[in-house]
Amino acid sequence: MEKDITVAVVEDDENLRFLVSHRLQTEGYKVVQSGNGLDAEALILESNPDIVLLDWMLPGKEGIDVCEAVRKNGFENIIIMMTAKSQDVDKIDAYSYGISDYITKPFNMDVLVAMIENKVRFFVPKTVNKDILVFGKTEHHPQIHSLIRDGKKIELTILENRILLHFLQNMGREITREELMEVVWGYSSNVNTRTLDMHVVRLRKKIEHNPDKPNYLQTVRGLGYKFVDEE
Repeated sequence: MEKDITVAVVEDDENLRFLVSHRLQTEGYKVVQSGNGLDAEALILESNPDIVLLDWMLPGKEGIDVCEAVRKNGFENIIIMMTAKSQDVDKIDAYSYGISDYITKPFNMDVLVAMIENKVRFFVPKTVNKDILVFGKTEHHPQIHSLIRDGKKIELTILENRILLHFLQNMGREITREELMEVVWGYSSNVNTRTLDMHVVRLRKKIEHNPDKPNYLQTVRGLGYKFVDEE
């Protein structure tokens, strides 16, 4: 059955790229392809795929640099990095560049399909809402990952944008850290809660009058957070 989901397969090994693309098309996904980093960057920004399968080592431009570049240009969808086992040590650093998740080569094709289906189920639908949301005297424009307050634009990072959007869509509801991590990084991510809390601290500095005594983004002790608009 045809799915309305596009996957970009970025891999310089032609045989592997063919096998992955063919399997995904058999599963009903739309597929776009690239074999080098420079072309991949343009392809991702032009076609805006729902999911990118991105090889770490690419000619022209390395996968991590492609990821950083498209994130800076506003690409907010899922990027799954395909790595060799020897690259495990670099994975933690790579999260800061905007990688959503990893799969290690050589991988089982069924496992890859299951991972993508998992991302589609838990993550892709949550990126659809592009409406302007308002709290206090601040407008949140998720499509340009920015806030507008007193006529001034405040830039948000990709992750800050995702966190704030989930809070505003769930105003007043207590949200666990686990739920928030699933929404922001994807269901099977191994990011820890300390990383999440760090992003919340940075977000508070952009939305609160006094970040040390937050009015909007409140901590729920022992659970997580909730967003309250009481201004």
